[in-house]
Amino acid sequence: MRARLALALALLASPAPAAESTPPAADLAFGAYQRGDFVAARGEAEKRLAANPKDAAALTLIGRLYLDGQGVARDRAQAMQWFRRAADAGGRDAAYFFGAAALTGRDIAKDHALARAYLEKAQDHPAALELLGEASLENDGKEPDFARAIGYFRRAAQLDNSDAAYALALLYKTGRGVAADPAEAANWLRKASEAGHTAAMVEFAIMEFNGVGVTRDRADAVKLLRRAATAGNIVAQNRLARLLAEGLGVEKNHSEAMLWNSRAKAAGLVDDKLDALLAAATAAAQKPAPAAPAATK
Repeated sequence: MRARLALALALLASPAPAAESTPPAADLAFGAYQRGDFVAARGEAEKRLAANPKDAAALTLIGRLYLDGQGVARDRAQAMQWFRRAADAGGRDAAYFFGAAALTGRDIAKDHALARAYLEKAQDHPAALELLGEASLENDGKEPDFARAIGYFRRAAQLDNSDAAYALALLYKTGRGVAADPAEAANWLRKASEAGHTAAMVEFAIMEFNGVGVTRDRADAVKLLRRAATAGNIVAQNRLARLLAEGLGVEKNHSEAMLWNSRAKAAGLVDDKLDALLAAATAAAQKPAPAAPAATK
């Protein structure tokens, strides 16, 4: 199982989520944020808080400003205080942000019990559910709580979280915490692949190529590997290079195999057997053709 807890705050590096609990009137604070007028955004958010100190959207927005240093000096610890207030006021995104921080120990002290409480406050926030699943597998260093993990992953996957769908697929594929079920694994891998999850594309392509849990379709497997390789997945680059070098499921193409192998190697995946195969093919192509027999008189 992938260790994703260190990446729990990745969403915080993306643009701010849509304002929560937006009132019927125009959301002037969020509108100013979107225009890049961060001072005005904070001013409008503070006006809303003067009228309603438990305005989750306004609290979350100010937390975001402190997190990114937009219109105010950057202060991640201060941002977490705003997110906690927003979460306590019912803000789902803020609950996820604060819970993820408590889980990883980034910006606030690590506290797994506090993390779980706030991730649960996020209710049906897909990323929060996925993190709860990962935390259930980690289980504070004890035996994984597979039942809880699978429950969280399934809920998140049904809400289109591709990481959760991938995690669920791996459990069914390996039979960890659940009876091994290749068809069920393929089902969730397909769902994650369709959402653009490159690691899922690789796993599903391998199952398709071998006809395990799904109808064999080598042409589609190659297409999936090519998509994942183009997106930068180094395992896909390596597997695609192997297929191209050997002409399996696709027409043999030495130069393209060399290209994908070089990209995988540059990213740190070295495949000695593939290197040897490509080197032998290169040497054979460069070997001079035998001289034509002399004409007889």
